[in-house]
Parts: sequence; C-alpha cells; structure tokens
Amino acid sequence: MTSTSFEAPPDGGSMIRLTEILHRSVKLRQRRFEMLPLRGQGAPFTELHARNPSDTLPPSELADLISSMSVIGLLEPVLAEEIVVDGKAPTIRLVTGERRLRAMRWGAVNRPENPHFQALPAVVCPGPLSEEERHMWRFVENFAREPLRPGEQAAALLYQRCAILVGKLLKAGKPVPQEVYAIPDPAERFLALEKIRGTDTSCAAPWSEVLDRLGLQLNERKAGELVRAFRALPRDLTEEMDEAAIRLNTRIRFAELRNGRAQAAEGIWAALKSSKRLHLLPTAVNVGLEEPELGPEEIITEAEERQEAANAGRRAKLSRVLTHAEDQEETDEGDDAGVSAAAAADEVAEIAEPGCPVQPAAPAEAAAEAVPADVAPSRPAVESNTIRAALDGIRGLLAEVRAGKEIARYDRGSLRLALRELHDHLEGATADGATDHDATTEGSKAA
Repeated sequence: MTSTSFEAPPDGGSMIRLTEILHRSVKLRQRRFEMLPLRGQGAPFTELHARNPSDTLPPSELADLISSMSVIGLLEPVLAEEIVVDGKAPTIRLVTGERRLRAMRWGAVNRPENPHFQALPAVVCPGPLSEEERHMWRFVENFAREPLRPGEQAAALLYQRCAILVGKLLKAGKPVPQEVYAIPDPAERFLALEKIRGTDTSCAAPWSEVLDRLGLQLNERKAGELVRAFRALPRDLTEEMDEAAIRLNTRIRFAELRNGRAQAAEGIWAALKSSKRLHLLPTAVNVGLEEPELGPEEIITEAEERQEAANAGRRAKLSRVLTHAEDQEETDEGDDAGVSAAAAADEVAEIAEPGCPVQPAAPAEAAAEAVPADVAPSRPAVESNTIRAALDGIRGLLAEVRAGKEIARYDRGSLRLALRELHDHLEGATADGATDHDATTEGSKAA
C-alpha cells in the first residue's frame, strides 16, 4: 500500500475505519500521551524548512492561537516520534503541529507566568516512522478534528483498550493468536482478548489507563456507557444513529427496549426514520418501555400526543413570561425597549441547535416557574443578572454573525468548549426520563 492510498478517507469516511488504519502499524499502536518540556532535554524539534520554530518570530499570524492557548490551553496535542540512537539520549521529533509548537514556545518565553505555556501536550510514538506512517498519522489527525460521534468514540476507546490488553498479555508471556488480531469488530476482539487474559488481574486494561493513554477529558462512567451502548446495538444501526445525532442516553434506553421488545424497537426506528421524525424517538422509547402492550404505530401516536402536550405547555409558559417581560420593559425603559423576550428565546434556540425545526425553549424565568414552590433547590440558583448578561452576550454575538461577520477558528473552539460544559450542566438538571431537550435536539440531521 502506498501513501497515496491515504489521500482520501476510507469508504464511508468513518473514524472507526480510520482507527483501524492506525492499528495496522506496530509503531503507531504504541503511541502514548505525554507532557513534553519546551526547553532542554526531551523538548521536541522539527526539521521542517531546515529550521526550528523561532522564539523571536513576530507572532502576528499566531495571535489568535496564542490568545486561545493563554486562556484554555492547547486543545489538540501535537504529534511526535521518539528517535533512539545507540549511546545517546532519546530525542523527540515533531510530526504534526509546527504552528502549535511555535505558539507554545513563544508563550513560554514571553508569558512564563502563564501555566498553559509550561509544557507541551503531545502524542508520542516510537520512531523513526516511515513516510507512509507519517502521512497516515497526519491524515487521521486532520480528519479527526471534527468531534467524534458516540459510536466512533466507543470504537476508538475499545481499539485502544485492546492495544493495551495485547501489550500486557505479550509481556506476561501469553501469546495472542493471529485470528484474534484479524477480528474487525473492536467489541468482539476485546472479548476474545479477555478470554485469553482469564482471571489474571495484572493483565487487565482498566478505563483509567485507557483514558490516560489517550489524554481524553472523559470520566470512566461516560466511557463505560459509550461502550455499553455500542455493544448492545448492531453496527449499522449505530452508524445510522451517529448520522442522526442521537444522544447517548436515548441509545441506552433504545437498547433496553430492543432487548425486551426487538420487533417494536425496530418498527419504531424504521417508521420514524422513513418519515423524518426522529425527534420523537426519545419520547417513543419511553412510551414503549412504559406501555408494553402497545404496538409500534400506537407507540408513535402516543409519543406525538405527549410531545404536542409538552410543546403546548412550553408555549403557555413562554406567553406568561413574555407578558411579564413586556410590562417590566414599559416600567423601566418606556418605549425604548430592546430586543423582545420572544426574539431572545429564538436567538438562544438558534445558538444551541442551529437548523432544528423546534418550538422555542422557555427562558430561565419559565424554568424556575416550573419548579414547585415547596421543593427547595439542591444548590443555590444562578443570579438572574448573570443569566441576563450571558443572554445579552449571545444576542450581541448573533447580531454580528447575522450581519455577515465570521467567528475566528480558535474562538469557535472556545465557544464549543463553553457550550458543551453548559450543556452538561443543563442536562444534569433534567431527570433521566425527561424528553423536552431530546425532542428539540435529536434527529435534526435526518429531519
């Protein structure tokens, strides 16, 4: 196979297949995550353009990158290879990430007090790499910059867990048959390796080690849930759910329904997919689990009725909040009122899930209204002034975007991080059985 075979993604362009490519190389399978020094022994060097990245180079073209790093650190580790020469200390040669290295070295010299410029996050593998391996690794890293979907995340985690398990088995003198290496499905390959391991706990591959090796900001519970859903569903269905952006919690519930009522689950999925109504899937799954006597068509009808009732309730709450907001604006600002509460709700919905044909979500005041008065919150509520300030910032950002301005690449990364963390907090405040968010976010690609 020549390097030109990696110019385009494999069939389907799936990260699952790209992970399989990485595992063809013995060296790339041994890659590890490290924090490298930026000075002295162990610091990376590059041979690109026959020079090292300059510390004194005017950082004008790196200004956005340096600004982002100074606040949130380096999001994407660089790729490097470890070169070992007999009688000499190992050296680290950069494979991909020259701009990131230049920005980090400039920050280390000019912003030494900033903790984000103390060390360089890197994925290191034994070298020297062949040109084909270098090309392969660069290609996979570039393709992988898009966020992985749940099925792809689970497959990548399992491939890495298999790699760790193989290494420990071989070190313990337990041979791994060639037919085990040839198993394409990562879940089945892991089970085969576990049979070889038996009860030998010294050869186990715990999630903590897998996540540390990959350098992922992911907890062990979430990793286990991703893999559990991946194992429970057929691979073609997993890929379809990835394409439709189905959330992990819904996949787990769907697998539970499929385990007890496979025919009903398949009927629900087929009907909702063909009619482009996958936003109803979370509600339909809940109905199927709660009312086992209903068939697929009856389940979907009940899900539509429940969803319509939920939407009507949200519209009623929003109307009450709008009336209150308009009265307050007249009192405080007279006729010079700013953006209406309705426009604010539309803008927040757009920034959260662009392109989804859904009802506008109720503002924070409506959410507070839905909490019974006799139920004390488990934690102090966020100050309303903080919420209003955040909404004002979102409105201002949307106004500039709508005016034709573009968000810089690294600012987009910062926004994604903040929105993901905020999304986790909002999800944490919702009961597992709630479907309001699911109904407004899932199936947007299929709809």
